[in-house]
Amino acid sequence: MEKKAYTVTAALPYANGPLHLGHVAGVYLPADIFVRFLKLNGHDVAFICGSDEHGAAITLRAKKEGIKPQEIVDKYHRIIKDSFETFQISFDIFHRTSSPLHHQVASDFFKKLHDKDTFKEERSLQYYDNDYEQFLADRYITGTCPKCQYENAYGDQCEKCGADLSPNELINPISTLSGKTPQLKETAHWYLPMNEHEDWLREWIQKGSIDGKLLHDPKTWKNQVIGQCMSWINGGLRARAMTRDLDWGIPVPLPNSEGKVLYVWLDAPIGYISATQQWALDNGKNWKDYWCKEEAKDRKLVHFIGKDNIVFHAIIFPILLKAHGDFILPENVPAYEFLNLEGDKFSTSRNWAVWLHEYLENYPTKVDELKYVLTSIAPENKDSEFTWIDFQTRINSELADIYGNFVNRVTVLIHKYYKGVIPSAHELTTYDQKVLDEIATIPGKISDLLYQYKIREAQQEMMNLARIGNKYLADEEPWKVIKSDPLRVETILNVALQITEQLALCSRVFLPKTADLLLQMLRIESSTWDNKLPMISGGNTIGTSTILFEKITDEWVEQEKSKLITSPTTNSNYPIMKELISFEDFTKMDLRIGHVIAADKMENADKLLVLKVDTGIDERTIVSGIAKHYDTAAILGKKVVVLMNLAPRKIRGVESHGMLLMAENSDGELSALISEKDFGAGPMIS
Repeated sequence: MEKKAYTVTAALPYANGPLHLGHVAGVYLPADIFVRFLKLNGHDVAFICGSDEHGAAITLRAKKEGIKPQEIVDKYHRIIKDSFETFQISFDIFHRTSSPLHHQVASDFFKKLHDKDTFKEERSLQYYDNDYEQFLADRYITGTCPKCQYENAYGDQCEKCGADLSPNELINPISTLSGKTPQLKETAHWYLPMNEHEDWLREWIQKGSIDGKLLHDPKTWKNQVIGQCMSWINGGLRARAMTRDLDWGIPVPLPNSEGKVLYVWLDAPIGYISATQQWALDNGKNWKDYWCKEEAKDRKLVHFIGKDNIVFHAIIFPILLKAHGDFILPENVPAYEFLNLEGDKFSTSRNWAVWLHEYLENYPTKVDELKYVLTSIAPENKDSEFTWIDFQTRINSELADIYGNFVNRVTVLIHKYYKGVIPSAHELTTYDQKVLDEIATIPGKISDLLYQYKIREAQQEMMNLARIGNKYLADEEPWKVIKSDPLRVETILNVALQITEQLALCSRVFLPKTADLLLQMLRIESSTWDNKLPMISGGNTIGTSTILFEKITDEWVEQEKSKLITSPTTNSNYPIMKELISFEDFTKMDLRIGHVIAADKMENADKLLVLKVDTGIDERTIVSGIAKHYDTAAILGKKVVVLMNLAPRKIRGVESHGMLLMAENSDGELSALISEKDFGAGPMIS
């Protein structure tokens, strides 16, 4: 087979927090398996990744923790990099976008596009936080999604329905910095007119060609990738700003652009290129061989990503690469769906997660076990779920009882009967030959599946080797035959050992630590994928048997589940906890006990009451959506908790100056928080 060249990238993880298992299963582990396979097959491969260290997510985290963005990215870059190394994710380089080299590469890329008139400079109204005296990037704004009514949508995307948004589309936008309604203020930015690229994108994504020249096979692209891209294109692409008003990021390299940085989704994908340049410098290579059309020729560029990054890697980045003119376009964008955890979505804000670095610290000898389980449930084409019970079942019933049991039986019997010396095969039966022929087909089946990015199925084929081995031993029963035909047992165990070596060789891409142990035990070496068996030789001695996979106890499972118990799941009758806030954020809230002195129904509004509340320092009007729980007579005279310093807001023409705080039970019934004692009006203390 022709040895094609590949540049494989894995989505740059945000350096604003550690990795959880959802990240690993949906990007990095499948990418690593694919690359290990390519390298064993002799392909020229560069495996590129790095931390994404710019963007609003970083500055938001820094503001919450009261430290500088650089401290955030330094901390989490180190944690993420160490986690990858311990988990044996085999990047050729793990770079970072805060490096001087990346800043230079991204600036040069932007300038070339600017010089080619790729961008349109436009003035527009954007949201501005007066308290913080800054324009708000998309992720600094939340509000209600206009398409699905989700109340915590971001300014660029609704994470519930996946809709592409702009901040001015949000209903009731709120600044995540001050918690107030931001104001619109004029600013200038450079926009990428994506609508001008619809025609070639449509042909490239659907047919794999541009102007009739075939560039990739669209049949190998996942349906969800093509579907999401075509939904965007058919809905009409819009111009997207390639710069932001921020103080953290790569400064726009143009005159009169102070206070503006490159948009993170322009900056971050260029990180693949700058990382390749750094790797090439470190290893005496020419980086253009991995990216540029003239030098790279027919090299395959493959982006492993999660489904929330499809549009950026299959539409926006290809537009930028094509507009630049020097670069190859992606051969494939194998995007994975989401992995859920114990019936709920992974949530960093609620700590509803299994963190990779913590797992590795607690269970350093269970690396391959985690790899096996995550690959078995990888969300290749639809969302999947990780549970600790399933983790236990797959390790105990599959790795221990099938894989480990087969290897242990073979090695124990060889040591018992032959003191570890490999017996020679004699005359083969029809069944022996059938088994050897069958195991010889497995590497080819795995190859076909991996070239199609079907990694779950490929691992199942590897496990089929252990199943074949267990069945062969059960059918042949060498522990019984040894009494009547010891010569036959030599052949049986030689065949069983050939199954073992095929299992070891095929395990290298899925279970590298286990494969190393087996290959050392068998005392064979191979740096290639296709191997003619047997590589073992009669008369040689194998190493002693060892337990490959320890079984997981029920107590162990309960211990891991208990670590999640503080975070409610979607099965709860109560809403999930919102994102954590700092104590400083809490102290900004002015909460007081007020006395409802007047109450009226709002006209033509079933849910709203117009209240007059005595707060001790004033009497103010508050519009409250409690009419289905309290009529005017029931609320009159009540003592209530009032959020005083909420920005005034007009509701149905009435300006409301504050908010009533009430408790809600699982049936949706409301109750005033202060009612049991005759408190006077006044401030509250924590």
